[in-house]
Amino acid sequence: MKNLANCKPSEFLKQINKIRKSVQNWLKVTDILEIRKRLPQGMPELTAELSQAETEAVKAKRDEMMTEQMQANLSAILDALLDDHPDETLEVLALCCFVEPENVDSYTISQYLESINELINDRAVRDFFTSLMSAGMR
Repeated sequence: MKNLANCKPSEFLKQINKIRKSVQNWLKVTDILEIRKRLPQGMPELTAELSQAETEAVKAKRDEMMTEQMQANLSAILDALLDDHPDETLEVLALCCFVEPENVDSYTISQYLESINELINDRAVRDFFTSLMSAGMR
């Protein structure tokens, strides 16, 4: 299956512009950038008055709370992508594979998963998506 990792440079440039536009909408409707920013409520504070043992205990509690929040954030992101906005998510996936969104069901999930694996393992493609996400965070 053709994708951004194995296409011609001339195809890549045209396709990434389509993807860029789709990702802008996808980031907006899924709200994943805001979900990522969620922090735990009631985090204990580190203060100068704490003993070393108390400081260590507070740090451990903060780490535990951050881990739990990251798990909750990941779950909320997956819900947003897969339950709340599957069409927008599939559109981005399809465009990465040079499939027009209206034809997304013309391919098997195995074909998409193989393609995703190839995309993830291509540095240029990863860098492109990292820059898209960074631009979306501004």
